[in-house]
Amino acid sequence: MGVKQLAEKVAEYNDRLEQGKVEKIKPDHVKKVQKKLEKKMAELEAEIAATGNEDKKGRLNRKLAIAREHAERAEWLLDKIT
Repeated sequence: MGVKQLAEKVAEYNDRLEQGKVEKIKPDHVKKVQKKLEKKMAELEAEIAATGNEDKKGRLNRKLAIAREHAERAEWLLDKIT
């Protein structure tokens, strides 16, 4: 998901927020998710370093890339809601 789609989702969220259908996202919620993502990335990096299986390394690297993308999204969202 690119930044454009993410921005569209935030706009939809803001519309729902104005209609009273959702609660406001709090910065603490995003920070909690960021901490979980940092922990997950550290675990994946350690597992990549420990494994000798190239297939497993490939799968773990894909998971790590996804976790990094989610961390970037969380940072972007935190900037938008603060």
